[in-house]
Amino acid sequence: MGKANRGMSLEEDINQSIIHYRNTERAIIHKKPTPVQIVNVDYPKRSRAKITEAYFRQASTTDYNGVYKGRYVDFEAKETHQVQSFPLKNLHEHQITHMQEIDAHGGFGFLILRFARSQETFVIKTSDFLHLKASTERKSVQKTHIETYGVKLANTTLPPVDFLPAVDLLFQ
Repeated sequence: MGKANRGMSLEEDINQSIIHYRNTERAIIHKKPTPVQIVNVDYPKRSRAKITEAYFRQASTTDYNGVYKGRYVDFEAKETHQVQSFPLKNLHEHQITHMQEIDAHGGFGFLILRFARSQETFVIKTSDFLHLKASTERKSVQKTHIETYGVKLANTTLPPVDFLPAVDLLFQ
């Protein structure tokens, strides 16, 4: 699987989950669009316009944000094919800074991490993840540590990623 598709199944599952949460009036959460500047468009026909060149305007912050139980939530979804660890290179410095700012202002900042091979998904608070990151000299965080600090999500059908109960546990 190429880099462009990495994490898409997790994001698709979360997208279905946030629609379910919205439809059942549990939370209002949206996937943030990535800001793109279109540079060139090929118009063979008006109805078949094709973007041929574009670039990212700025580094995006996190994948999702919204409101749950009257509190602002902001989180990043990441998927790895590693078996025993989560590579730190998958999370960018500007994303970490953004999540720290969310926490500092009283919001719920967290990560949803999926280990694709085992189909295990965890929710971990930003502060706990950063503690794990700071306490290792490795280029990854061990899965056992994520299991200790995070909440493992049950495999469910609707919603496919039922993360709100984990948010309740982590932010009580």
